[in-house]
Amino acid sequence: MRVPLVCPKDGTPLSVEQSAYSCRQGHRYAVVQDIPILLRDDVVANHRAFDESRATATNGVSAEGSAPPSGVIDPFVQGEIINTNGNLYRGLLGKLTRYPIPRFPMSDGGGRRVLDIGCNWGRWCIAAQRVGFQATGIDPNLKAVEAARRVSRQLGASPEFLVADGRNLPFPMDTFDVVFSYSVLQHFSRPDVEATLRQAERVLKPGGTMLIQMANVLGLRQMYNQIVDLTHGENGIFRVRRWLPWQLLSAFRENVGPATLTPDGFFTLNPQVSDVDLLPPFPRLVVSASVALCRVSAKFRPLRYFADSLFIEAHKPG
Repeated sequence: MRVPLVCPKDGTPLSVEQSAYSCRQGHRYAVVQDIPILLRDDVVANHRAFDESRATATNGVSAEGSAPPSGVIDPFVQGEIINTNGNLYRGLLGKLTRYPIPRFPMSDGGGRRVLDIGCNWGRWCIAAQRVGFQATGIDPNLKAVEAARRVSRQLGASPEFLVADGRNLPFPMDTFDVVFSYSVLQHFSRPDVEATLRQAERVLKPGGTMLIQMANVLGLRQMYNQIVDLTHGENGIFRVRRWLPWQLLSAFRENVGPATLTPDGFFTLNPQVSDVDLLPPFPRLVVSASVALCRVSAKFRPLRYFADSLFIEAHKPG
């Protein structure tokens, strides 16, 4: 069942007319290849594909192709693998032999609705559907959303995908049981993170769960990366922005509800055990070391503050 949609500007219900969505206030949003492009035209882009998607919404031209044949990896995924999965996958650029679909960190979806903010080519939505969730993914990149639909069809999955912005979610209040995001909000400015958290809290059902992965300032690898960023003057629109653990807890508790931290990975921002068969020897060793340190941190809790990536789990009061 399609999730109901509201205007990202004023929150009023959207209806379809003449291949476009519109609200009672007269705001209109294009539909390209059956994909709603629900991006506001009055906000500053915080993603490199934001303006390109808005331009496509204006001219209505899309080059979405059909799903690749069985056993063939979608070219978009082949070219985007480092951007979505990180440097551990650098040796796999253009060489994937299967889709790296991770294990969703929550089990037994039981038909509950999950929203994935920043879904890109849909790996986490597919993972969520495999454990029983009804998954909806949003991303400001139309090309990524088109790829997500192709990959899902190829793998026999059926999440819902649309082009939208986490700062202005096009869904009614209390729509989702879970709001999820992985390696996405860490690219936002702090005001944009807080705006996204407020929007996510709005669409989350009372008693619902928010599970967000973020980069940690104190992470062992992140300390080195920060030095590299300073040396090279890294200031791109979608650069990694790292938070202190207590800053994360404060932001989530203030904007969502009670929150806790758990380590996701050491020495990397994307340690997926499910992908070790794809990885070269050294990245495989990094994942194994990360898993071992996560286990140690379960007993020696202060160690979690030095994980490179953290999961923040927050609960909306019931």
